[in-house]
Amino acid sequence: MRATVGDTVPDSATVVDRRSDTLADRVAAAAVATPDKPALVWHDTTVSWRELDRRVDAAATALTGLNLSTGARVALALPNSLRYAVTFFAVLRAGLVAVPTNPQYTARELRHVLADSGASVLVATPDVGRLVEGVRADLPELSRILEKLPEDATGPAPAPVGGDLAVLLYTSGTEGRPKGAMLSHRALLANHEQIDGITPTVLGPGDTVLLALPFFHAYGLNSGLGAVAYHGATGVVVDRFDPADAVAVIARHRVTGLVGVPSMYQAWSLLPGLGEAMSSVRVAVCGAAPLDAETSARFTRATSHALFVGYGLTETAPVVTSTLASPTPKAGSIGRPIPGVEVRLVAPDGSEVSEVSDLDGDEFDLEVGPPETDPGEIVVRGANLFSGYWPDGSGGPDADGWWATGDIAYADADGDLFLVDRRGELIIVNGFNVYPREVEQVLEAHPGVAEAAVIGVPHPFTGQTVKAFVVRTPGTHVEPEDLLAHAEEHLARFKTPTALEFVTELPHSAIGKVRKAELRGSDDA
Repeated sequence: MRATVGDTVPDSATVVDRRSDTLADRVAAAAVATPDKPALVWHDTTVSWRELDRRVDAAATALTGLNLSTGARVALALPNSLRYAVTFFAVLRAGLVAVPTNPQYTARELRHVLADSGASVLVATPDVGRLVEGVRADLPELSRILEKLPEDATGPAPAPVGGDLAVLLYTSGTEGRPKGAMLSHRALLANHEQIDGITPTVLGPGDTVLLALPFFHAYGLNSGLGAVAYHGATGVVVDRFDPADAVAVIARHRVTGLVGVPSMYQAWSLLPGLGEAMSSVRVAVCGAAPLDAETSARFTRATSHALFVGYGLTETAPVVTSTLASPTPKAGSIGRPIPGVEVRLVAPDGSEVSEVSDLDGDEFDLEVGPPETDPGEIVVRGANLFSGYWPDGSGGPDADGWWATGDIAYADADGDLFLVDRRGELIIVNGFNVYPREVEQVLEAHPGVAEAAVIGVPHPFTGQTVKAFVVRTPGTHVEPEDLLAHAEEHLARFKTPTALEFVTELPHSAIGKVRKAELRGSDDA
């Protein structure tokens, strides 16, 4: 008989003391409570909580020995690995600020993140290190590029002297270049406390969680790695996702918790024998991009597990709503606010469409009439919210703690939320933000391109993908292959267009702005 989210949390561990102030403190608490219990499994290596805590102490001591200024930023450009986990927790333990970044970024993209954050240290793969060396003249504050931190340093554990800022996570938002969302220790821990308020319990210390989402993303970093540390659970780290290999890992290590994105569940749901391989799974959650009803139903048929859907953003550390908080998951719904998070739906004129809140963690309050609300922008308040964008906190919650997400949703008569669209033009590819103007600027830098416009279009595996409409420079005849190669040289893979259409001209408004609504209409035709 398979366990479900309503079953008792596995009891193989003692509950960890919850008075810790940082995720690094949670590592130390787990090392005391369950020193010999597996903390992380990485390929053929299993590290206990005692050993993980020792390695984190050593790496934090090494960081302290670099004599960095208080609150200095340490960038991480590594794939998922034991090294990543040790480095991340060590940065927090040393009282410094972690800046996770995609190791597949191009030199141009890395330069922006490193320059904007003012990172003093970069811990990266050799390939990334070489890329950054090529633009180091533009990074005067970057003093060291390291492949790893020592994990055998000796000396007393450092006494953190930094402030509450824990992580800068760069997100594209809907305007300008990627911005660093300032996430505090308090916000990171608050999101776990909020999720912990859901009944029945979602995760506990006896769970084994698959960590296949990238740690440079808020979802993989806090909902994955952070959740393992918070609960003193066990994490199985996967660096490159392959559906069949991941299922084998799940079966071998008796994984009980899945934290994934739609493309993962879509690929899994098509594999034979999935039910038996996932017989140990107790709870499966999906987020970061819209989940189609067919994939959800197919996964449930194959495994007899409901697939719970969540909604969140980098700026909310990241979870805001979940169907785990609803009495019954509904197809297409993002559920209800998790305990301790307040949600309002606000009309374009600023009036409130509805208030959707779970203020006391027990009684759901929805002030709307049947059958459903009009669509409104999701505005949120909670202890999990970010502190604004780096470096001055601009764009953060208002004086009353509310922050507008830019996402549009409506609530049905039962109070369950459904996403409608984004207020801006942000494209989300497999949970990662793509700002169209950045892609357009790269395309327009090619001599064969006079003008380009980029939109997001539906994709069966990634939720959305990038499509470009291109006007050739007169007298030239650039081919699609040339443009795609040019884009791949300057953009991360998920930002690179997968569809490209040449047009004689782009539709413009009276003030010269491209009418992307018309492009979307032509794409649907």
